[in-house]
Amino acid sequence: MSENILPAQAPPAVLGAGLDPVRAQQVYRAVLEAFARPGSRQLLPPSHFPPALLPMLALADLETGTHLIEGDDGGWGPVLAVATGAPAVSQPRAKYVTALAPVTAATVARMHTGTARSPESGATLVLAVDSLDGGDPVRLTGPGLRTECEFAPRVIDPEIWAAREEKVAEFPAGIDLLFVARDGSLVGIPRTTAVTHSYRDGTDPRLLPDPGRSGGGQSDDTEKAY
Repeated sequence: MSENILPAQAPPAVLGAGLDPVRAQQVYRAVLEAFARPGSRQLLPPSHFPPALLPMLALADLETGTHLIEGDDGGWGPVLAVATGAPAVSQPRAKYVTALAPVTAATVARMHTGTARSPESGATLVLAVDSLDGGDPVRLTGPGLRTECEFAPRVIDPEIWAAREEKVAEFPAGIDLLFVARDGSLVGIPRTTAVTHSYRDGTDPRLLPDPGRSGGGQSDDTEKAY
């Protein structure tokens, strides 16, 4: 679990220093492992920063465009700039986007995918969530997975999965996702991973029976493969 998070107005000498080399290396390894083994739970080291901010603090540099989405308790933008030297850019231009506040599918839709010739320029979106459990189940299959695995992040807008599918449709171009919980646990979903999202309440309008057709009722659990 992370240490007590300092407010943004804390002394620059504390926050401007960013991550020490040991913690930065731990974050780097956790992110690599999360993408190499999609769905596996990694653990970020404790720090005075919000856990979801750690990947950007460890990976961004002077040549990396970053974009930070904050809620009412913001103020981490200047801290990030001083700690990494990374330029703040608009979301569609950013290599790393970190959302410390809940986001919708529109946020995912604005991510930069790179191109077939330069897929490495596709962006990474880091999403802060309350927990990696308790939301709609998501099943993952693909490279790095011997069998399918499942987790259930508490996202505000389940339509992010459909938006993500559109962003990875022209592989190798695409985007990568990192989900970071309050306790510092981390799950990665690279663009190579296939996602099946289960709707527990069956209210997804795309999956409801056509009113003009006859047939059985809607199941309590519905699924959409992405």
